[in-house]
Amino acid sequence: MKRKFDWPKYREPVLYLVFGAATTLVNLVLFWGLNFLVGEEAYLITNIIATVLAILFAYVTNKLFVFTSRSWSLAVLKREIPAFFGARAFTFLLEEGGLWLFIDVWGAGNLQISVFSLVISGTMLTKLVLQVIVILLNYVFSKFLIFAKK
Repeated sequence: MKRKFDWPKYREPVLYLVFGAATTLVNLVLFWGLNFLVGEEAYLITNIIATVLAILFAYVTNKLFVFTSRSWSLAVLKREIPAFFGARAFTFLLEEGGLWLFIDVWGAGNLQISVFSLVISGTMLTKLVLQVIVILLNYVFSKFLIFAKK
């Protein structure tokens, strides 16, 4: 017998995965594009710009679609916004520190990997790995602290 997918049970993690992937895509495309324009040696600055814009996108999508926090009252925003941006600032600093550690200290920026004739720089590969860690931490913060149902 074929079992139906239990949408109500998995709605939140599935939507977080979808919008998390979209946020990551926004972040990576901006990071890559800015690095292309100004050069990878400015990776810490381009990461700041890409992350800030991705965080703004993430707040709106998480609030409205994932955790369905529909209230825009001042009381709700005073609780959500500092918590959301504070958690994102923490994971951003973790990512920024990780980029610096792997690229500047351990030399990962000198690496290159070819996948189906696509060359991925060590800088971009480092960014991808750190994004996985950031996504997992951001979900935990959003689920259990920021948008937790009272």
